Amino acid sequence: MMKMLSRLTRKLHTLARQIEEPRLFALRRLGVPLDIYGKLVAPWLQAFKFVTIVDVGANVGQFALAANAVWPEAQIYSFEPLPDCHQQLLARLSQVKNFTGFNVGLGDRPGSLVFEKNAFSASSSFLKMAPMHKLEFPHTQDSQRVTVEIKRLDDVAAELTLRGPLLLKIDVQGFEDKVLMGAEATIQKAEVIVIESSFEVLYEDQPLFDDIYRAMMHRGFVYKGAMDQLVSPKDGRPLQTDAIFMRPTATITKGTG
Repeated sequence: MMKMLSRLTRKLHTLARQIEEPRLFALRRLGVPLDIYGKLVAPWLQAFKFVTIVDVGANVGQFALAANAVWPEAQIYSFEPLPDCHQQLLARLSQVKNFTGFNVGLGDRPGSLVFEKNAFSASSSFLKMAPMHKLEFPHTQDSQRVTVEIKRLDDVAAELTLRGPLLLKIDVQGFEDKVLMGAEATIQKAEVIVIESSFEVLYEDQPLFDDIYRAMMHRGFVYKGAMDQLVSPKDGRPLQTDAIFMRPTATITKGTG
């Protein structure tokens, strides 16, 4: 009963926001995820006026759609290894002229790699799912193994135009350290990096938040807090966070031409 009331409360709150802000209603009709949009549209982040957005682990375009709604002139490059998710990504972003999608995974070396395709596609990963994940989220129990192409972000980015300010988002279900190792040059071009990282082991051999924190400090970035947080549906404890890292010298700007 309490869960039903909680869901109803959230729906009523969302509806109230849409009535107060007609733009939100229009964005929802376009398929823009309002939860992600609401975080990206924060004045301090919006004011960076990003010219380039690199979306690693795009799934079916949730982040890309929200980012385009906030920064409509920015060039967006999205990477998604699963062919079916990639096709949905292309379809959802088909009206965005400054968007390019790549059907490839990213890591620390090029080649091919076995990918754990989960029945809940957003939980798919290059890593095997840990028991904790299945315990907390039973709907993610089923998966199948597929082989996908993998590249280094730096190798792909060398063929792209990455103008600043640049926002890099990494959401790869435990494969974050491998993506970072293959993206050293790209990282140095970014002002802000948002990385999903875990507090508990949800995938085998994954780095945890402390590992990602140290890796980003080593690369010259500072931690600026959490954009979002995933909590346990059983007891509410934090399991994952979308951690924000920023270059200390980054300043809010109108961008470069």
